[in-house]
Amino acid sequence: MTQKKTRLAVWLQATRPFSFPASIVPVAVGAVLAAHFDGPVAWWLLPLIAVASVAMHAATNLVSEYFDYCKGVDQADTYGSSRVLVEGLLSPPPVLIGGLVLFAVSCGMGLVFIAVRGVPILILGMFGALGGFFYSARPVGYKYFALGDALVFLLMGPLMVIGTYFVLTGSYVHDVLVASLPVGCLVAAILHANNMRDIGFDRRVHVRTVANLLGHNLSRVEYYALIGGAYLAVVVMILIRLVSPWGLLVFITAPLAVRNFQCLRRSLPQQPETIATLDVRTAQLHLAFGLLFSVAILLGAIFG
Repeated sequence: MTQKKTRLAVWLQATRPFSFPASIVPVAVGAVLAAHFDGPVAWWLLPLIAVASVAMHAATNLVSEYFDYCKGVDQADTYGSSRVLVEGLLSPPPVLIGGLVLFAVSCGMGLVFIAVRGVPILILGMFGALGGFFYSARPVGYKYFALGDALVFLLMGPLMVIGTYFVLTGSYVHDVLVASLPVGCLVAAILHANNMRDIGFDRRVHVRTVANLLGHNLSRVEYYALIGGAYLAVVVMILIRLVSPWGLLVFITAPLAVRNFQCLRRSLPQQPETIATLDVRTAQLHLAFGLLFSVAILLGAIFG
């Protein structure tokens, strides 16, 4: 007999917690970069940054859940949603309200950052909040117009890493932008893996993504480029001495990347189930890579 889920468990499912490392990793990278800063660092703000980042991510997921369901993107035979709406575990209005509440929570914490660091964080925060909400919300819904990959790369890569660093240190250096690039590549790869699996489903409801514009075979190339680009970026950073040789630690995750490549190579356009979990596997790679990259930067700060 299947045990009925509690209300809390259903809401947790709706937020898609498997994806939260995508908002924790850039915070971790920004924080360890701040360890190199030659000046005072407001470490007391770090827990608030982490909570605000996860809250905004969860809010974005809930709002996306609502609009995907209303648009017909999420149906009984699709893979991409948390399934709380298609299975009737929750009704649409509370899911939208839940997303708005979490956006309010995240923005409320952002007021603390603005009070400490001023207008630059207000601007970055506005980009983050509007980018998260209008990812799927009308009248923009840029995810439906093949802009998701690029903006997720920007919002959950450079914007979050730079924002974390700036809140902690009150400063910006170009090295932080460069160090954020592999993070952006891998988070974009998570979304792209999801969109590759959903090519047929998205075309059915006239949703455009980069994956369904390219088609299955060319989309493989983009996935390989995003994953390979993350490793290449670290190698280049080591060569130009932006990151210490400790950066080679990220190659411990290479077997995970190879596993994903093999899964994708064997996949067939007419059988999306062959890559049904590629987005989750890519999220696991993103987490492992991001943590090792953070450790490498920290070790570089300690040992040089």
